[in-house]
Amino acid sequence: MDDLTAYAAALNAAMEGMAEGGIPIGAAIVADGKLLATGRNQRVQRGSAIHHGETNCIENAGRLPASVYAQSTIYTTLSPCHMCAGTILLYKIPRVVIGDNVSFEVSEDLLRSHGVEVVVLNDAETTRMFEAWMTANPRLWNEDIGED
Repeated sequence: MDDLTAYAAALNAAMEGMAEGGIPIGAAIVADGKLLATGRNQRVQRGSAIHHGETNCIENAGRLPASVYAQSTIYTTLSPCHMCAGTILLYKIPRVVIGDNVSFEVSEDLLRSHGVEVVVLNDAETTRMFEAWMTANPRLWNEDIGED
């Protein structure tokens, strides 16, 4: 599975979350060319403090041996927050592919400092989607990133 195909799965998850009234952040995790799981931010849908796109994706992958995570790539529509970056580091996921880091970026240097390969696609469709959603939902966005 190539990066663009795997990223499309993350973007589809984000669109699904947005259609549900949630925050449009999606993720997909791939190991050995196989899609293990997708996830989407479900803070609104579940009333959750921690179901961000990446954490939800890893939750959906279920219990996996550390060796699987250590050879995987996680795809995310938005640059990870510190919580999601911490989860990536905890499971030693060596590669992160990001659709948009224009709308939000706080953890890429942290990930790189721990040896994680960070690839930014600069996907124009994703950036437009986030810009429009953030403009329409500023309170929800600030809540998601821990701001008032």
